[in-house]
Amino acid sequence: MALTTRINADDVAFLLIDHQSGLFQTVKDIEVPTLRNNVVALSQIATVENIPVITTASEPKGPNGPLMPEIHENAPHAVYVGRNGEVNAWDTPAFVEAVKNTGKKKLVIAGVLTSVCVAFPSISAIAEGYEVFAVIDASGDMSPLSTQVTLARLQLAGAIPITTTAVISEILKSWKHKDSAKYAKALSLVMPNYQALIESYYKAQEVALENK
Repeated sequence: MALTTRINADDVAFLLIDHQSGLFQTVKDIEVPTLRNNVVALSQIATVENIPVITTASEPKGPNGPLMPEIHENAPHAVYVGRNGEVNAWDTPAFVEAVKNTGKKKLVIAGVLTSVCVAFPSISAIAEGYEVFAVIDASGDMSPLSTQVTLARLQLAGAIPITTTAVISEILKSWKHKDSAKYAKALSLVMPNYQALIESYYKAQEVALENK
């Protein structure tokens, strides 16, 4: 599979899998607040561009806990698909049907754990002809080693590893976008220091106007 493809707002769907409170407690390769902020940023951009979002939780009434509420708060159009115990979300017919109903062949996938909840459906989707971008920093795993091994497996299967910032920037395309302020807000979640850059920029503009 060629790796020169780009993500466009009109040809992609976001699959946010098993971002659950119990599973977050097992994450050791990324700070959980960072992970959650990255997922929120993806949700916000999905709303800006009306990108389909499908969520699922392995067993929200069990020890894995409920899905993080921020996804549906920031992407109210997101579709939740329940499962009946399947570990691989792609083994749930309703989930696959929801993906097919989007009409999109490019999938941005993130989840917890990376080695299971991202890897398994990514490999399954690729086998059915989908192009998959695995958002590694909007996902989490039990150790850095587990993430490294999973990255190798995903790449061998044909998935494209990517970061949240790259997904957002690739969809943005240009800062002349009519909703560029919303993109800046989302990016400030992913890169908190970026907020300081924005504040400095606006202050510099203010001072320049005062000195005219």
